[in-house]
Amino acid sequence: MYISRTAEKILKEYATSFKSVAVIGPRQSGKTTLIRHVFPLKPYVNLENPDTREFAATDPRRFLNGYPDGAILDEVQKVPVLFSYLQQILDEKAERGLFILSGSTHFLMMEHLAQTLAGRIGLIKLLPMSIKEAEQTEHVSRTPDDAMIQGGYPEICVNGVSPLHWLGSYINTYIERDVRQLLNVHDTGNFFKFVKLCAGNVGSLLNLSRLGADCGIDQKTARAWIGILETSFIVYRLMPHHNNFRKRLIKTPKLYFYDTGLACRLLGIESSVQLSTNLMRGHLFENMVISDLLKQRFNQGLDDNIYFWRSSSGHEVDVIIDKAGKLFPVEIKSGVTIAKDWFTGLLKWKKLASDQSGTLQLLYGGTDLQKRGEVNVVSWRHIEQLLLEE
Repeated sequence: MYISRTAEKILKEYATSFKSVAVIGPRQSGKTTLIRHVFPLKPYVNLENPDTREFAATDPRRFLNGYPDGAILDEVQKVPVLFSYLQQILDEKAERGLFILSGSTHFLMMEHLAQTLAGRIGLIKLLPMSIKEAEQTEHVSRTPDDAMIQGGYPEICVNGVSPLHWLGSYINTYIERDVRQLLNVHDTGNFFKFVKLCAGNVGSLLNLSRLGADCGIDQKTARAWIGILETSFIVYRLMPHHNNFRKRLIKTPKLYFYDTGLACRLLGIESSVQLSTNLMRGHLFENMVISDLLKQRFNQGLDDNIYFWRSSSGHEVDVIIDKAGKLFPVEIKSGVTIAKDWFTGLLKWKKLASDQSGTLQLLYGGTDLQKRGEVNVVSWRHIEQLLLEE
C-alpha cells in the first residue's frame, strides 16, 4: 500500500529544475518507495547489493555508461567514487532529473555532494512520516500517547507492524551495525548505553560531560558519538535563539530524537499505558511536536527554522519559529486541560521581544482549536498550523 508523501511535490519540482536530485534520510523512512513511485520508468539500482556495488566501485565509468538516460541510484554513499563520474556526466548533459540518488548516511552524502555536485543537484531530507501523513493509513493514532509510541516509520504506520518488535530490530540492525561501523566502536555495550542515555535526555540541555561520565568515555568521544548519531538522523540538536532581549541567554542546545517511537523503545516504554504515567511523557510530547515541525520544513525542501529560547534567569519558550526575523513563539504542553499558567512564558516573551514577536501560539494534547486572549491554542493533531502564521 502506497501512502502519498508530502515531499512528492518538491521531488517532482526539483527533477525539472536540477540535473540530479538526492533524497537523504534515516534508513526505512520511505526514500526508495517515494522515489520509485515518482519515477516508475527509471531503472532502479540498489548499491547495497554486493555484486552491483563491486561493479560500480571497480569500473564506475562503464557502470554509469549503462544508464545513458539516467537511473535511480539507491544507497549511493556506498560507492563514493561515483560522485566524481556523475559530475562529468551531468556537466555534459542538458537533461533535468537525470539521476535520482538516495542515501541514509547524511554526512557521507553531504561531503561528496558539496565537493562534486554543488549547483547540479537538489537535496531533499525525508524523515519518517508526519502525523498528517500517518493519518492517511489504517493505523491512525487516536491519542498523543499512541502517536509517540508508534513514531513515523512507514513499516509501522502503513503496515501496522508492532512498534515494540520492529523498532527493537531497527536498533539492532541499523543503529548498532551502521553507526558502530562508521565510528569503529569496539565497546558495543558502552555505545548502546550512550544511545539509551541520549533517549533519557530528550528535551534537556545537552551535557556532553555528564553523558560521557555516565558511559566512562571522555567528552571528546561523547561529542563524536553525538555527531554521528545526529548526522545519521537518529538525534537532533535544537539550537538556542541568540537574540538578547536584554537578558543573558543559555547557549547550549537541547537534545531530541528524529523519531519518538525510537526514543520510547530505547527508554523501555512498550505501550501507551506505560507512557501515560512515565516521567518522560512531557519531554517526549515536546519531541514529537519538534520533529513534526522539522518534517514539514524538510518536505518542502527547506532548512529548519526552529529554535528554543531560555534566559539564564529561567524564562523559556519551547520553540521559536524564525521567519525572516519575525519570531513566532510556541509553548508546548502535553496536557488536555488548559491552565492559566501555561501562558506565562509566552506573555513574558511578548513583553521582552516586543515588535519582533509574531503570533503567540500554544500547542497542547487536546483536540480543540481556541483563542485565549493574545494566544492561539492549537491541537496536537494540527501541528502544521504553527507554520502558517504570518
